[in-house]
Amino acid sequence: MIKSNNPILVSWIPVPENSDFPIQNIPFGIFSSKNSEPHPATRIGNTVVDLSQLADFGFFDRMGLKDLSCFYASVLNPLIANGPQFWSILREKLSQLFNIENDELQGLEEVKKLALFPVNSVEMHMPVEVGDYTDFYSSIEHATNVGKMFRDPDNALLPNWKHIPVGYHGRSSSIVVSGAEIHRPKGQTKADDADAPGFGPTKLFDFELEMAFITGKKTEMGESIPVDKAEEAIFGMVIFNDLSARDIQKWEYVPLGPFLSKNFGSVISPWIVTLEALQPFRVEGPEQEPAVLPYLEYSGEKNIDIKLEVLIKPEAGKESTVCKSNFKYMYWNMAQQLAHQTVNGCNINVGDMYGSGTISGHTPDSYGSMLELSWKGTKPLKLDDGSERKFVLDNDTIIMRAYAEKNGVRVGFGESAVKILPAI
Repeated sequence: MIKSNNPILVSWIPVPENSDFPIQNIPFGIFSSKNSEPHPATRIGNTVVDLSQLADFGFFDRMGLKDLSCFYASVLNPLIANGPQFWSILREKLSQLFNIENDELQGLEEVKKLALFPVNSVEMHMPVEVGDYTDFYSSIEHATNVGKMFRDPDNALLPNWKHIPVGYHGRSSSIVVSGAEIHRPKGQTKADDADAPGFGPTKLFDFELEMAFITGKKTEMGESIPVDKAEEAIFGMVIFNDLSARDIQKWEYVPLGPFLSKNFGSVISPWIVTLEALQPFRVEGPEQEPAVLPYLEYSGEKNIDIKLEVLIKPEAGKESTVCKSNFKYMYWNMAQQLAHQTVNGCNINVGDMYGSGTISGHTPDSYGSMLELSWKGTKPLKLDDGSERKFVLDNDTIIMRAYAEKNGVRVGFGESAVKILPAI
């Protein structure tokens, strides 16, 4: 067992019941207080821990780092670049510091005053500088639903889908952190009965329930990452809401795929949960049939049991759950995705982000987009306030939550929230 994942560990920092952030989590993010610039932190319960202050007082001096500047950077890229062994050592050190049986930090009131912040008193920022972003299409349930809607229901999956993790290169500059406000995008659309396209705000604004992983390794052009080594290059995961304009997408995606319908905004949760913290929640993935090519073959449990939920909150109403799904449903796992991304010699960098694609389950209430939940708008959803939704309306807030739970330990991601403003 990884020491920092031990379910019997208890922190001297209070952790509310059903918190996503027990001592077994130790996520990483970037925060600022009213008196500081953005820099790295972790979180336990509702307390944000300033890692730069712990560095100031020498708590990281014996970790083998020659340069401690990563604890003062405005993004996590320099910290992540230290590699998997360092990630594990750092998590274990923080786990020890906040263990209720450890007095090393617990009794230092001066340090605690400087390093510990209530979560509602700080601002969270983008945790990494995202150089490149790939969005995959790896849920067989989602791909089947879309195929049934827009192609032949009897042949919903395209011929390549069960042979390669399908993906496309997205726009990294418009990935933002939870709490953002995004305007409804404009673009060309064409109604089925129209002779020519028109221009204006999208009428079919949608969310896509995804998770994303973040790479922690730099490779050179021409270098490939084997599937059995791929997880060594993955630092951790976030919730990923890949916003979509379905009517713009329908008109533009042939022949080269999504463009304006996807590049206007994607929203992540602010805390990166490490792959190490998610180790106890691994499960087997779906059977892959037909057999994949050798470079995509893997062994062991590569899927992760992460419970997912999407809620919509109208401007003047309360939030309503619109779907519940699970990351364990993914047909193509993260190791296969990264192996495929690099098999042609594509180089990667620390901080690159890889979206899973919409995560849909087997039942209608587990579909991961409004496109599926309302089945192209033919089956409106009723919210708790009595209003209906075919797609997302102006001033709606989309909230996504995710957590894994086993043996009395809950490791979660917090939430990804975004308010949709009218077009400008």
